[in-house]
Amino acid sequence: MSLRLRLTILYTALLGGIILVTGIVVYSVVNVVLSNQIDDQLSRTVYDITSVLRVNSAGELDDANLPSLSLIENTYIQIWGRDGRLLSSSDNISKYTRPIDPSNLQVTQPIFDDSVVSKIHLRVISVPLEVAKRQVGLLQVGVSLSLLDSVQQVLLGVLGISTLFAMGLAALIGWLVLGQALAPLETVTQVAIQITRADDLSRRIPLSGSPRDEVGQLIHAFNQTLERLEQLFTSQRRFIADVSHELRTPLTVIKANVALMNRLGEADKESLVSIEDEVDRLTRMVGDLLLLAQAESGKIPLDMRPVELDTVLLEVFQQMRVLAADRLQVKLVDIDQAVVIGDRDRLKQVFLNLGGNAIKYTPPGGMIQLGLTKVGTQVRVLVTDSGAGIPAQDIPYIFERFYRGEKSRTRSRDGGGYGLGLSIAYWIVRNHGGRIEVDSKVGHGTTFCVWLPMNHDGAAQG
Repeated sequence: MSLRLRLTILYTALLGGIILVTGIVVYSVVNVVLSNQIDDQLSRTVYDITSVLRVNSAGELDDANLPSLSLIENTYIQIWGRDGRLLSSSDNISKYTRPIDPSNLQVTQPIFDDSVVSKIHLRVISVPLEVAKRQVGLLQVGVSLSLLDSVQQVLLGVLGISTLFAMGLAALIGWLVLGQALAPLETVTQVAIQITRADDLSRRIPLSGSPRDEVGQLIHAFNQTLERLEQLFTSQRRFIADVSHELRTPLTVIKANVALMNRLGEADKESLVSIEDEVDRLTRMVGDLLLLAQAESGKIPLDMRPVELDTVLLEVFQQMRVLAADRLQVKLVDIDQAVVIGDRDRLKQVFLNLGGNAIKYTPPGGMIQLGLTKVGTQVRVLVTDSGAGIPAQDIPYIFERFYRGEKSRTRSRDGGGYGLGLSIAYWIVRNHGGRIEVDSKVGHGTTFCVWLPMNHDGAAQG
């Protein structure tokens, strides 16, 4: 059973139940009101009759002076003596000699009851007639309930027909409205099926209704999911292509050197050194890939403890001077004492990655500057180089794995794009509650700015 049909049945049943309850209430109210009116009419008739009744000297009802009982049409009256003898009756039942309510002939107080006389439904009041606390007779007054019965039947018919008509109309309207309301869901289903069959994540679900209702929000969320999946698949394809490219270069070098040694028929020292370098490069790349995969899956625990960041930066500065040798000038421009909560080895890895990139992309004779300052409740570490800079269109993507900008594609073998170092650095800083900012201009160099939250205890000590 479809959702549309289930909702239509539920809506129709709910409306039918409400109408049914309302009909029962209306029917009961009308029945009570009309019944009370009839009982009031009977009570008034009893009062009119008892007010003119007389008794004789023997204390019995004076049947010779009984009043005329033909008062109201469709009203049936009988006066019974104490001995069970019919003393008088209205003209409309003058030939009927049995009680109009035989079950209440021995009552000691007025009582209302229903009775059927000659197939006529009556409402009867039986009133004992007393003189000096002694019962001298019985008065029975009945009114035909044919009008009340007709009204009840008509009301039942009207309520029944109205309920069926309302439920049918509600079912039709509900079916049409739900069809229109659920049409976007059908579109979602069809688009999802087409995407699955065609593997086309670029498609989006058109929104024809309000974007603020539940269906509109569902479509918006679904389109966002599709956009995210498209980005992930695109990133995955690019990552696979970039990994293939990165692996192909050292493998090609190794293959070429092996072929050279095969032709020479002996081990060439220069070729062996080249092969060793490329193997080391492959080892580092695979290690970085494994590290990044473990980091993204949350399987790398961070040894979080107070770290003197200035000491770490000094160690990085010394290593960068060794790597730069005489080719570049490395300066430590500012350094404040600062303590952060973090993993010392991972933070050092971040600064070594940034410093290594600066050395790699800065031409001979250039300058690299390191700095550490405290800004409010945060620590700022700057790594500035005077290299070629990063194009503005590449900056938003440089922290992606193996991202290769247009210029990076033409770099040297050692360049090879932005690799994995920046992706690993980004993950480490983010998991320390910090962030990395980049400011770069082509031809004027690049500045990486690492912000980390400062340990308050350490700040107080410093």
